[in-house]
Amino acid sequence: RHLRFYVADVEDPDTPDLQRHFQRGLGAYPLRNRSPAALLTVRDTTDPVGNPPVAGSVMLASPVNAYPKTRKQALRDDRDGWTAAERAEIANHAGNGSWELIDRSSVPHGRPLVRLIWVYKRKRNGSLKARLCVQGCSQIPGIDFEQTFCATMRATSLRTLASLAARRGLSMRRWDFVAAYLQGDLEPGEVVYCHPPPGYETIGSDGRTRVCRVVKPVYGMAQAGRRWQRSLFPWLKAWGFQQSHSE
Repeated sequence: RHLRFYVADVEDPDTPDLQRHFQRGLGAYPLRNRSPAALLTVRDTTDPVGNPPVAGSVMLASPVNAYPKTRKQALRDDRDGWTAAERAEIANHAGNGSWELIDRSSVPHGRPLVRLIWVYKRKRNGSLKARLCVQGCSQIPGIDFEQTFCATMRATSLRTLASLAARRGLSMRRWDFVAAYLQGDLEPGEVVYCHPPPGYETIGSDGRTRVCRVVKPVYGMAQAGRRWQRSLFPWLKAWGFQQSHSE
């Protein structure tokens, strides 16, 4: 016996027309990292051998393309909301000093420019988030970055710490750093030249669109994780933490 499950696209989970949405069956959208919009109970009436119908539940979720993919689509969806989110992101970078605007003529001859793109997301509380990212695939090794290795904790190390804490009756805490990758510093002489954020272009003294000379890591940069780690480790050691050499 098989119970068929379908995932439908429901904009309003309180609509009385859920059954129609279910019957329409808009496809099996992945449910990873998606908040369920509604839970619909149905009965399977397709059993080929004549067994009694089986009750089941179907989780209704938003489709994968629920968020705008381009700035044009975002402004068409909610111009005021997404624009406010973009301005908040620009203000964060301005406060952090992520880049400085320079004339296009100041860029070394033949130096390619890396693209900046907007990534949009609607949080679970309904607020809008616009994140400005470097298109990492447009970076050139040896020119825009060198080393990218960033150490991470192994699962066995984490389990060891948890078991020690449980045995000795200790409490474990975790920290969440806001905009962590933006807090690092590029190495001396390490510079990345980017096109300006889409929608926020300005004209320089040479009559051409000005360019962003990135001096601090930005989301999406191949070396962003390594630069953040190089800034974090000395601070942790100054507070008495010891670094594991087995990772």
